[in-house]
Amino acid sequence: MASTAPSIRSPSAELRRSVVVPDGGRLFRRLFVFLGPGYLVATGYMDPGNWATALAGGSKFGTALLFVAVLSSLMAIVLQSLSARLGVGAGLDLAQACRAHAPYPVAVGLWLLAEAGIFATDLAEVIGTAVGLQLLFGLPLALGIVVTALDAFLVLAMERLGFRKIELFVVAMLGLIGVCFAAQLAMARPDLAEVARGLAPTRRFVSDPDMLYLGLGILGATVMPHNLFLHSFVVQTRAVAASTEKKREAVRFAVIDSALALFFALLVNGAILVLAAAAFHAHGYTQVAELGDAHRLIAPLLGEPLAATLFAVALIACGLNSTVTATLAGQIVMEGFIRLRLSPAVRRLVTRAIAIAPAIAVTLYAGESATARLLVLSQVVLSLTLPFAVLPLVLFTARRDIMGALVAPRRTTALAAAIAALIVALNGKLLWDALVV
Repeated sequence: MASTAPSIRSPSAELRRSVVVPDGGRLFRRLFVFLGPGYLVATGYMDPGNWATALAGGSKFGTALLFVAVLSSLMAIVLQSLSARLGVGAGLDLAQACRAHAPYPVAVGLWLLAEAGIFATDLAEVIGTAVGLQLLFGLPLALGIVVTALDAFLVLAMERLGFRKIELFVVAMLGLIGVCFAAQLAMARPDLAEVARGLAPTRRFVSDPDMLYLGLGILGATVMPHNLFLHSFVVQTRAVAASTEKKREAVRFAVIDSALALFFALLVNGAILVLAAAAFHAHGYTQVAELGDAHRLIAPLLGEPLAATLFAVALIACGLNSTVTATLAGQIVMEGFIRLRLSPAVRRLVTRAIAIAPAIAVTLYAGESATARLLVLSQVVLSLTLPFAVLPLVLFTARRDIMGALVAPRRTTALAAAIAALIVALNGKLLWDALVV
């Protein structure tokens, strides 16, 4: 009997096993085929929300929060390795696994929290891209926020190119971002001794509520919950053979891919924080949290007009990249949890419309300066929703009945459980400070 399902293109139907994996050949050739998904994931680790938290942290505390960026990236490598293992080993993305193996009320709650995280991500993209358009072209911020809705057409164009082309687009944008920040760092000439000191943890992190708040913002902006859903899906775009040996190799290659990509993301995030410390904190500007203020101050402080242009170009590139990956993550979450299929462009328009409303309301009511606080708040929301993606991931990948022979090693599960416990503890401390103070 012919299917009566609506003919809406779905990530599961169109992208799973769409990239051919050579059966033999040299090791590097096989590894090359698996390079790409990690860079889609890395995009979420350097979106406009990261900029806001890194700029605020670097301007207020210098390089003192650099250790949080490093620790967050190391945590991300562990968690993303589990996400890749789930996708390859169980053939499920995290949303599907939650629906299949969690009690129904729990699955519904996890879905709502996942959607809240994606909304927070999209809110950051709206504000960041609009600010970039304002800085580069002089577009009013409120109008720029509305214009960001047009990126649905970018998603529509990208989905027609095939998944490998999407990966190449993302990598190209990441390369542009990296070049921009490398040039700005060269202009800033940061104190390397200060950078080294920032790699060591400080007790002030848990005693100072402001530092903890920004630190959790960096954590939420780095270890993003929607990336766990995204990665567990995108590794399935590779047509891996069914044998356990081939799947183990696929997991190894996926972990190498994500580790390399996240190391690059760490360099960019660290560069933003160090740039803020060298350009702003060192000159007495300790309250730079707005992207617009950073753009306005960076040229005179560094003595190079080009620095401001590079800043705006990198910001827009971040917004474009995040548009593609967040849309795909949103579709994966919606389809995996509730089996609702929308075209990526429609999904993008819906989520972008939801994000645009509060951004415009805050801009018109409280002024453009309030958007910076909204941007940092969105990253803290991501941190608060993160445990509800991490805990199911750790539990599912530790279960042999789900993972079979590719069940996570006990030491990896123990390390991931410790990371989850740390995230929960830090979030608890943040909520306690908010309620008591």
